[in-house]
Amino acid sequence: MVEWNLGQQQLLLIVLGIVLIAIAVAVGMSLFRSHAINSKRDILTNETIAMSAHAISYYKRAKEFGGGGNSFTGWQIPSQVQNTINGSYIIGEVYDDHVVLIATGTEVVTGNDSVKVKTTVYPDGYNIEIIN
Repeated sequence: MVEWNLGQQQLLLIVLGIVLIAIAVAVGMSLFRSHAINSKRDILTNETIAMSAHAISYYKRAKEFGGGGNSFTGWQIPSQVQNTINGSYIIGEVYDDHVVLIATGTEVVTGNDSVKVKTTVYPDGYNIEIIN
């Protein structure tokens, strides 16, 4: 039978408390990181949806009024939103019937891989794909 004196029991409880606190901090940091990544994806998605509305407006506007005349060819991302605090936005591909937007966020998921969202804009809507 092992006999514990009062000092050893207190030391054991302190060590156990420190271990539990360390585990709780690690779990909290992991949850915070996950939430930050998901929030950045949501922000990039919302900003590309706004750009999609701009692109669809361009598509439907007549060429005489500065639009595409039923074509996305010639549409550009407005310069003030190409680089924001949330990320950078580029046009991946432009065709007459659709345009592809690539959003790269400032939040890094793993290593050098940043949050990325691909939005394909059509004349009547858009399709969003989470790349990373």
